[in-house]
Amino acid sequence: MNIEQIRDYTLSLLGVTEDQPFGDDIITFRLEGKIFVCLWLGGDKHDIKESDPRLALKLSPERNEELRSQFEAVTPAWHWNKKHWSDVYYEQIEDTLVREWIRESYHLVASKLPKAMRQKYIPSSPLAVED
Repeated sequence: MNIEQIRDYTLSLLGVTEDQPFGDDIITFRLEGKIFVCLWLGGDKHDIKESDPRLALKLSPERNEELRSQFEAVTPAWHWNKKHWSDVYYEQIEDTLVREWIRESYHLVASKLPKAMRQKYIPSSPLAVED
């Protein structure tokens, strides 16, 4: 994936907004005001001028540990709480996994919203039908 594909995919998720509170070289994606993806656009303001493209994802601490142990391209987030955030060097990861992890981050943030809001973003599971 490239920057535009990540931006387009993330904005396609219901209720997602974007802004640039940290400057022109970073886009944050939010659900109901809560950041779940931070996409570095390049530039030297945040010390990534010579770095590979990356994004930061909010995931559970256990999931962060799991992904970091499985993928060299997933590391503790540079500017974020390293327990809850990981940097993903997305050009080194399969597109399907990047999209899956973005959705996972989105659902984690949605799951923490008040119930009335949460229901808009996390569909109820269908009731099991017994034979």
